[in-house]
Amino acid sequence: VQLQASGGGLVLAGGSLRVSCAASGRTAYQYAMAWFRQTPGKEREFVAVIKWNGDLSYVADSVKGRFTISRINANNTVFLQMNTLKPDDTAVYYCAAGRSWSFRRRDEFDYWGQGTLVTVSS
Repeated sequence: VQLQASGGGLVLAGGSLRVSCAASGRTAYQYAMAWFRQTPGKEREFVAVIKWNGDLSYVADSVKGRFTISRINANNTVFLQMNTLKPDDTAVYYCAAGRSWSFRRRDEFDYWGQGTLVTVSS
C-alpha cells in the first residue's frame, strides 16, 4: 500500500482546510486509515481514524468538534476536514494505514504517507 498526502497549506486562524490521502495498492480498501500530526521536537500525535468501510470513525479529544475524517473507497481516498483552525494545529499531517480502526498508536500502523504541512497563522 502506498499513501500520498496532499492539500496542506497556509491558512488564517479560524479558517478551514481539507487534506487528502490517496491510497494505492490492491488491498488498500481493506485498511483502516488514520491521520497523525507532528511538530518539530514532539512525538507524532494521533488525530483521527476511520474504519475500512467508513461506517465508524474516531477523532482525538484535542480536535473533536472541529476535525472530521471521511473516506471514499471507490477511489481509495481519505480526507481530513479541519475547521476553526488554531495556531496549535500547525504541523506536518501524515496519513497512515493499519489493520484496525481501534488502533491509536503510531507503531500499530503499517504504511505511511510522506506528510503535508499545515500552517495556521494568527
